[in-house]
Amino acid sequence: MRFHKLHGAGNDFVLLCDPETPDTKDWAKEAERLCARRTGVGADGLVISRLVVGRSTVLEVDCFNADGSLATMCGNALRCAAWMAHRDHGVQEMRLRMAGVMHEAVVRDGSVWVTAEIGAVELRRVSTVINGRPTWFDSAHTGTEHVVAIVEDVDAIDTEATGRLVRHHPALAPLGTNVNFIQRAGHQALKIRTYERGVEAETLSCGSGAVAAVVIATLRGLVSPREVTVHNRAGEPLTVKPHDVRPSRTAWVGGPVTHTFEGVLA
Repeated sequence: MRFHKLHGAGNDFVLLCDPETPDTKDWAKEAERLCARRTGVGADGLVISRLVVGRSTVLEVDCFNADGSLATMCGNALRCAAWMAHRDHGVQEMRLRMAGVMHEAVVRDGSVWVTAEIGAVELRRVSTVINGRPTWFDSAHTGTEHVVAIVEDVDAIDTEATGRLVRHHPALAPLGTNVNFIQRAGHQALKIRTYERGVEAETLSCGSGAVAAVVIATLRGLVSPREVTVHNRAGEPLTVKPHDVRPSRTAWVGGPVTHTFEGVLA
């Protein structure tokens, strides 16, 4: 199988396009093998992208996290799949279905944009102590579970330790959550760090996390409900903005995608 290694603003994936494999292929185990940083290709996730038969602008996309779990939503995985479809088939606008949910995608001017659906929001969902200070986390469902804490300085947070603690908080069982720490970084701008469930570590970027951050930051008055720049650890910001038709239910998240290398799997 030929594979591609891409990253969406630092969130990296092994991507397989229309793989010719048996239906019985255990993609969960394959994800664990390929995503291993020391013994595999190394990635935050494995993405399987297939063109829907007879529909050149519709893709079925599956994303398996590094631990083998199946993601219900991964904005950067969708953006990478859209980039590959643009490169291989020349399409600029398309639809991508992940976990039964249809997403829009646009590739234009060096950026790749996909939609994320905004679901339930709950303020003051859980709390913990960070650097001696009680801190509340609000939750926002953006296709997958996220909690967001507003802090004074994201760089002062032990993202791995605190993220792991909150990710397994009893109040969020049994699914757990992705954990985001944000701070205001100027006019219509946020700074973010994210501990991702399924990767079980801090990642350089998270698309659905960026959307959750903007949802909570808007409700908390840090930003206005317009276009917001979200600065991540990769130094490749994502931009989140409301959908023109469904501004209260759907957001666009966009930014760069980089094709790093490709090869053949043994």
